[in-house]
Amino acid sequence: MIRMPARDASSDSAAWPRRFVLAVLVFVGLMGAIETASLTRCPHGVCPRHGLSAKTPAAAQITITPGAGAHDVDPLAPVLVKVDGGTLTDVRMVNDSGKSVQGVMTPDNTVWKPTVPLGYGRTYTLIATGQGSNGVAAKQVSSFSTLRPSNQTKVSFTTTAEAALHDGGTYGVGTVVVAHFDEQISDRAAAERQLKVTTNPPVPGSWFWVDGQNAHWRPERYYAPGTTVTAEAKIYGIALGDGLFGQDDTRVSFRIGDAHVSIADDATHQVSVFNNGALVRTMPTSMGMGGTDDVAGHAISLWTPPGIYTVLSKGNPVVMDSSTFGLPKNSRLGYRVTINWATKISTDGIYLHELDATVWAQGHRDTSHGCLNLNADNAKWFYNFSVPGDVVEVRNSGGPPLTLAQNGDWTLSWDQWRKGSALQPAS
Repeated sequence: MIRMPARDASSDSAAWPRRFVLAVLVFVGLMGAIETASLTRCPHGVCPRHGLSAKTPAAAQITITPGAGAHDVDPLAPVLVKVDGGTLTDVRMVNDSGKSVQGVMTPDNTVWKPTVPLGYGRTYTLIATGQGSNGVAAKQVSSFSTLRPSNQTKVSFTTTAEAALHDGGTYGVGTVVVAHFDEQISDRAAAERQLKVTTNPPVPGSWFWVDGQNAHWRPERYYAPGTTVTAEAKIYGIALGDGLFGQDDTRVSFRIGDAHVSIADDATHQVSVFNNGALVRTMPTSMGMGGTDDVAGHAISLWTPPGIYTVLSKGNPVVMDSSTFGLPKNSRLGYRVTINWATKISTDGIYLHELDATVWAQGHRDTSHGCLNLNADNAKWFYNFSVPGDVVEVRNSGGPPLTLAQNGDWTLSWDQWRKGSALQPAS
């Protein structure tokens, strides 16, 4: 066993505590110095241990889009006021008449934008003030002008009878939506991209350009009763070709009523009327006598064209004049008469109407110039039963078929119809 030398109790016992205290004091001092250094040398101005920032307060930088002096700005282009390094305290936008333009600010007061579309050919001034995180105020002013189109166009939503579709109205299951432009459209694809029809329940549908001013929309099949239909044209600010721009957006919503489908069969000389699939009335009729009448080298058809029509309009009474379709009223077969309870189904003047003078032929033979003659009771009933867009199918009548120009939208097959869209992919 190794023996340790004995300590001198009189000296060691007192000296050791003093050396320990001194060492502790030196250690605490060193740690304080290290910590102070870490605060002043913390990377990125933030101490990772204490979260203290040494970043210098920033000045506000306000940016306005479009920039000052911009011209021919699209009225649909984004307008934005944004601040970096602070907040926006006020933004005011006025047009060249001094009228304020309403806008909205983000919750953190860093971005402002207008809530209404801009006008054509106007000058706008934006005055924006803000405050930086350094407490210093900032201000920015910018003026710009929007483009002035050489020409503009409006859209009206109508039936194929050119009557306006009424918001909240009720129409038949064969209703065709017509988007009528009051100017010729050279860029039909650009225009069609801005046209939209939505239905509830959803159904497939497509546009068909009849000419440069009229696009028709119909579903693949007749609507179901109770369907709601909304047509929209969001053309404002849109270039439609040759310097033409959309003038206003347009929207209409309507409802599809009961399924009224009438089958006029010339083989039986009867019109069978169905309401939601149930036969509700059978009406004897006399249709077009057939053949043609030559007028100054032009053949006037006397057939009732076979095909699928829709109800266009009604009149009680209606003055019917054969000269409106090329047959002079004073010619051998011409006429000008006042007719009661007349329901129109073609653009060239085919009606289901009262004509008691041909009751003897109704249900047996054809005697008319193309209309469907009915007795007074049936004509009045059908007049009151019908709404625009109801379907009337003419079968077995002979002669040339109903054309698109005559109100024959439903006569085209679905494949033919889709080819009339300006957005069909190239084959």
